[in-house]
Amino acid sequence: MGEWSQFRPGDKAPNDGEYMEVGEDAFHMGINDPKIVKLKKGDAFPDTSNHNRKWKRMFRG
Repeated sequence: MGEWSQFRPGDKAPNDGEYMEVGEDAFHMGINDPKIVKLKKGDAFPDTSNHNRKWKRMFRG
């Protein structure tokens, strides 16, 4: 089983890392100035700016 790719406020972070707020159509209509949070494994995700948004892990290459 793979890990989830999007998380709701209150979910626990599966890994240390930076997570960015994404919208329901984030790939087509990006969010201007999205929130970015740095979490440790087990930390709870904070509230998003809007109830239709979720958190997604940022991967930097």
